[in-house]
Amino acid sequence: MSRSAHPAGPRHADVLPEGHYSAPPTDLNALDAKVWAETVTRDTDGVLTVGGIDVKRLAEEFGTPAYFLDEDDFRARARSWRTAFGDDADVFYAGKAFLSRAVVRWLHEEGLNLDVCSGGELATALSAGMPAERIAFHGNNKSTDEIRRAVEAGVGRIVLDSFQEIVRVAHIAQELGTRQRVQIRITVGVEAHTHEFIATAHEDQKFGIPLAGGQAAEAVRRALTLDGLELIGIHSHIGSQIFDMSGFEVAAHRVVGLLRDIRDEHGVELPEIDLGGGLGIAYTSDDDPREPHEIAKALTEIVTRECDAARLATPRISVEPGRAIVGPTAFTLYEVGTVKPLDGLRTYVSVDGGMSDNIRTALYDAEYSVALASRVSEAEPMLCRVVGKHCESGDIVVKDAFLPGDLAPGDLIAVPATGAYCRSMASNYNHVLRPPVVAVRDGEARVIIRRETEEDLLRLDVG
Repeated sequence: MSRSAHPAGPRHADVLPEGHYSAPPTDLNALDAKVWAETVTRDTDGVLTVGGIDVKRLAEEFGTPAYFLDEDDFRARARSWRTAFGDDADVFYAGKAFLSRAVVRWLHEEGLNLDVCSGGELATALSAGMPAERIAFHGNNKSTDEIRRAVEAGVGRIVLDSFQEIVRVAHIAQELGTRQRVQIRITVGVEAHTHEFIATAHEDQKFGIPLAGGQAAEAVRRALTLDGLELIGIHSHIGSQIFDMSGFEVAAHRVVGLLRDIRDEHGVELPEIDLGGGLGIAYTSDDDPREPHEIAKALTEIVTRECDAARLATPRISVEPGRAIVGPTAFTLYEVGTVKPLDGLRTYVSVDGGMSDNIRTALYDAEYSVALASRVSEAEPMLCRVVGKHCESGDIVVKDAFLPGDLAPGDLIAVPATGAYCRSMASNYNHVLRPPVVAVRDGEARVIIRRETEEDLLRLDVG
C-alpha cells in the first residue's frame, strides 16, 4: 500500500468529532521541547535522533517496541534536583518510577539517595552498590522478611505505615540488636488535585496513619516508647503529577503542627520532615511543570515559615522526585502495524506494543503526545488514536493526537515522556514480551534491561 492509498479519517478542525484534544499543530514535524529529552532532535531527513543516534538505526539494532533513555538527560535532571536543595536537604529518587542497576549506579554517582518500596527494589539497590544508609524503605504492607532484610542491611530509614508495622519493625530491630531509624507516614487530609488513584493524602485510602482523630499522635507515642526504634521524623505524601504547590503548603502546615504537638507533649523536636514527591512533568504541551529550583525554594520557604510560627527549629527536609527525574528522559518507539480510518470519527493507528508496555492511559486516563519518528511529512494532520495489539478495547496508548495523513504501516512513531511508570508497570498480558530499555549517550547505545524472550516466558511455566 502506498502512503496515501488508505482513506483518511477527519483532518480539519471544523469536522472533528467532540472530544478532548488540542487543535491541529501547524507543523507536525516540530518537537515540543517540553515533552522531549534535550538531545532528541530531527536530522536533515526528519528522522528522530537521540544522543546522536537516529531511531531507524536504533530500531534495526534493538527492535520495537523499545524504551530509549537519554542517560545525559537523566543525570542532568538528577543533578538539578540535588543542586536545587543543596547540602541541607536530602533528595531520594523514588525507585518505583523506574529502577535498574544502571540507574542505581547513576544515582549513586550523582549524589542522590534512593527510595524503595519492595524487597525486589531493595535487592536491586543493594546489588548495584547503593550504600544502605542512603536507602529509605516505604510500603503499606512490608512483609516480615522484607523488614528483616532492610534492618540487616542497615537501611537509613524505614517509613512506618501502620500501628502493626510500628511493633513489627521494633521487634525485628530488637531481635537483631539494633535501633532502626524510622519515620511515620501520616495522611494530612489534603486534596492534591490529581487523579483519584494517585492522590494519597486524603484519609480514605490505604497509605499512612491519619492525622485526624489523633491517630498520628498516638503512633508517635508508641514509636517513642519502643527501644528498637529511633524516630527521626514525619513523612507526608499528597499525590502524584502535581503542578499546584498549594497542597504542599497545607500539608506542611499540618505536619509542622504535629511536630509542635510532639515537642509540647514529649519534649522532643524531631529532626526531619519528608514531603514526598509527586511533582508533575509535561506529557503534552498543555502541561506546565515547575523547575527544581523553584520547587526547592517554595518548599523550603513554606517549611521555614511554618516552623518559625511554631517556634521550632527548621528540620532537615527530604523530597522524593522519581517521575520528575526519569519521566522526561525516555521515549517509547513503536512500529505502525495497521492504519484504520473511521469516517467522521478518527483514524486508529495500531502499534506493536500497547498496554503491556504503557498501562497508564488505561489505568489513570493519562494523556501523551506522539510524533512520526522515521521521516518528515508534509501531509495534512489527521486525528488519530494510537492503540496497542492487545485484546482489549481499552488498550490505548494515546487517546487523541494528530499525525500526518500519509501515515502507513512500517512507519516508526515515538511517544515521549515514558521514562516513569511504563517499564516499571509493564506486564506480559496476552503473553506479550516486555520491551528492552536502552540507554543512549554520546552516540552509543547499550541495553540496560534486555528484551524478554519466549524462553524467559516459558521458563516460569512449570506445569
